[in-house]
Amino acid sequence: MREEALELLQKYLKTDYMLKHSFAVEAVMREVAKKLEPEKEEKWAIAGLLHDLDSDITGREPGVVNDAHAFKTVELLKEEAYGDEELYRAILGHHDDKGVVRESLMEKAIYAVDPITGFITAIAKGYPDKKITSVKTKSVIKRMKEKRFAANANRDAMRAIELTGMNFDEFAELALHAMQDIAEVLEEA
Repeated sequence: MREEALELLQKYLKTDYMLKHSFAVEAVMREVAKKLEPEKEEKWAIAGLLHDLDSDITGREPGVVNDAHAFKTVELLKEEAYGDEELYRAILGHHDDKGVVRESLMEKAIYAVDPITGFITAIAKGYPDKKITSVKTKSVIKRMKEKRFAANANRDAMRAIELTGMNFDEFAELALHAMQDIAEVLEEA
């Protein structure tokens, strides 16, 4: 399942920072799934990997509303005969602007996971070595309270992880460690 998803990712997404973001969301979704729905770990990871598949096509920019974004991803996946309604709903639900009521744990989780990966990356960029491996969980928690830091980051979405029963501090630690586990992918030039 992942090999086919990687082929689709490579076919449609070429922008380096969006590829890294996709791998980060995949890694965090995998870890959150292990905690909340271990039997669906692979599907959660694939949702994370493919959630921004259309970014190069729709001109998706982080933090900017784009009416076609996510809908185009689902359209592409259907054209490629890949995925199912559960996957499509998670992808559509990863943004506020899609009108999807998040019902499943996966839909709720991806909504929180998507912005925390960028938030953690922003924290790392503030370090002298710019390494994700240098970031500490306490820094993520502390920066969440600093409204001026990464002011465009959707803190409400990140805190929405609590709708899954996971508290934010635990989520921050899990997300950071998942990203640190693939730091070589996220930090390569």
